Amino acid sequence: MAQKSRKRRPRRQMQNGWTPDMKKSKSIRPGFVGGAYKPLTDHEMERIHHTVLDVLENFGCAQATPSMIDIVTKAGGWMCENDRLHYPRSLVEDIIDKAPKSFVMPGQDPKHDLEIGGNKVHMGTGGAAPEIIDFHSGVYRASTSTDLYDIARLCDTLDNIHYFWRTNVTRDAPTMRDVDINTLYACMAGTQKHIGANFVIGEHVYDAVEMMDYLKGGEGEFRKRPSVSISCCHVVPPLRFAEESCDALEAAARTGMCITLLSAAQAGATSPAALAGTIVQAIAETLAGLIFVYLIDNNCRANLGTWPFVSDLRTGSMCAGAAELGLLVAGCSQMAGFYNLPNSCAAGMSDSKTPDAQAGMERGSTLTLAATAGADLIMESAGMHASLMASSIESFVIDNDNNGSVNRAVRGIEVNDDTLSYDVIKETIYGEGHFLGSDQTISRMETDYFYPPMADRYSAAVWTEMGEESIRERARRRTKEILRQHYPNYISDEQDAEIRKKFNIVLPRENMKPGNGRW
Repeated sequence: MAQKSRKRRPRRQMQNGWTPDMKKSKSIRPGFVGGAYKPLTDHEMERIHHTVLDVLENFGCAQATPSMIDIVTKAGGWMCENDRLHYPRSLVEDIIDKAPKSFVMPGQDPKHDLEIGGNKVHMGTGGAAPEIIDFHSGVYRASTSTDLYDIARLCDTLDNIHYFWRTNVTRDAPTMRDVDINTLYACMAGTQKHIGANFVIGEHVYDAVEMMDYLKGGEGEFRKRPSVSISCCHVVPPLRFAEESCDALEAAARTGMCITLLSAAQAGATSPAALAGTIVQAIAETLAGLIFVYLIDNNCRANLGTWPFVSDLRTGSMCAGAAELGLLVAGCSQMAGFYNLPNSCAAGMSDSKTPDAQAGMERGSTLTLAATAGADLIMESAGMHASLMASSIESFVIDNDNNGSVNRAVRGIEVNDDTLSYDVIKETIYGEGHFLGSDQTISRMETDYFYPPMADRYSAAVWTEMGEESIRERARRRTKEILRQHYPNYISDEQDAEIRKKFNIVLPRENMKPGNGRW
């Protein structure tokens, strides 16, 4: 009877509303220092660095904006007869030396503040998926502001998603200004973590700062705690500036916004097929952006957003879960460590169309390489499918497990007098003969071990008795529980009314209240 009772206990716990992720893990936290994995030797990093300097000095970048030309040429750059902006080696090396080596990326709530730099690893969301796998029908459809809000409030509860970059495009917003403002609004309404958004032009950045100043208590308050980042594709690879995005980048630098200087080339298409060549181009393009924002504000909170992707060279299609992508982002992260500059990358994505074994395989491999190489910010670490064209809402719950496991790997193995366990081994072999009841085992079962909330570790018999749920089924059940209950009031009714007077907010207010019947 005792054995039968033990088998039944997990099911009763689930039925009573208990789930493992209600207890915060003590074995992991944001910001463990990575860098143990080094795909590049010191000599190879030196060669990449000098090639980057050659590229920026000899080739430069096309389509620089007038203000960029003015700012960079005053610092020693020059325009050539081919209308390309060139960067002397001395300028590049000087700014690498002087640029901030770390900074605080504030949360909406200070408890979510993150220190970025020094290979301190943080994992969050990201992307601009135009579609979502509908939770109820399973059909791919256009994503909306309500979808983005739901994902934000779901991730608000997931400990191993450390910040929230927008995941989906708000395709119910009619204009690009509405898209940018509604993206920010849906994120801010859903989570108190740091938020990453996108802005098409500089005017939208200033609009967003106006809204955030209001929510934070008045003009200038956002600059004091810039709890929103711009994810800015300031370049169109290879080595050509995106003029409107550079306008938004300049506005972000002038308002004190945190900045991801994003280069998203596709190896074999918009960057060299050779992996080292793609790393060279990605570093060069992001450094060109860093020089610009540093010359505007030498206290800028900017990271090198080296986000190289990979082509399937048989078809030319983009592969988000390729093994080579893991190598690329690890190499780029190692180069950022070479410069001692904050960086970000995209890893943990999948080409699979559903949350399945392929998705788990692809996420785990690329995310582990990026994290153990010491990437400061790993975007896209949860929820993204179909080569970034769609998200799955229950995948965020599944991937929260994966992030926790990878985080534990980054933490590594502590070696000291206590962990070497000499006395514990001695006491055990002359005593009980096993370690199950030792003081060390009891004290370290929570501090040293991570227990994935959604993963199944029961015996086959208990799993059968509990209903034979797959991880996706468990995650769907947990997703519904969270989204039926967690309706945060981060934007009050009064604030909401004022914001809607100024901006065209398309997210229905009734969708932000419990009891609306959507879940």
